[in-house]
Amino acid sequence: MSVYHVLVIVFTAPRAARYTRRMIRTLVVDDDYMVADIHRGYVERVPGFKVVGVVHTGREALEAVERLDPDLLILDIYLPDQTGLAVLDELRRKGKTVDAIMVTAAKEVASIQQAMQRGALHYIVKPFDFARFEQTLVNFRRFAEERGARDVLAQPDIDRLYRLMSPPAAAELPKGLNRPTLELVIRFLAEQRIPKTAQEVADGTGVSRGTARRYLDYLEQRGHARLELRYGSTGRPEHLYRAVGAEP
Repeated sequence: MSVYHVLVIVFTAPRAARYTRRMIRTLVVDDDYMVADIHRGYVERVPGFKVVGVVHTGREALEAVERLDPDLLILDIYLPDQTGLAVLDELRRKGKTVDAIMVTAAKEVASIQQAMQRGALHYIVKPFDFARFEQTLVNFRRFAEERGARDVLAQPDIDRLYRLMSPPAAAELPKGLNRPTLELVIRFLAEQRIPKTAQEVADGTGVSRGTARRYLDYLEQRGHARLELRYGSTGRPEHLYRAVGAEP
């Protein structure tokens, strides 16, 4: 089943530290009971996320935020009593810093502009399936963990944060790289608790060392991986790679 919606990421910085090393508590808000159930199932399939509630109106959403104190909203714009944008306005007025992924059938520029004015980082206009939804949540988790890892960010760190919410499109991949292998390397790196060398990534994914190095260099350039140097007693330093947002 395809869901014709727009995904919009909204965030506020003070909440950031809560994401580090724990489940992201998620509240699903959609007036369509079937769609809400689909979103619940999608969220529960992504590691690092936990659905703490499902509601169907703006009033219920506001009450649930007070009662459940979620970290993240999966929030529809079209609700029976008020818009999702109005829900965000009310939450901000109350000083709530909960993050939100807004889900809407609205494709009008005005709707997207209003969402961006409320802090939107990213939106998707298309029929989306689980794979697209999963990638959005995975990117959000890395973004939130990286954002909460320190109190002060230098400009390169800020640039990397914004890049994290924009996964590279297949059409943008450099010559010689392909989407399936890129996703294989990303998934392997994200599962590692300690940084890995290009050879270790190659062994873990079944590609050659040279191929692994090309993909790792690309991910490092795009801000999805961090390069670390390990110095021995002699010779050149060893290059290690860690997924951005992975526990140090």
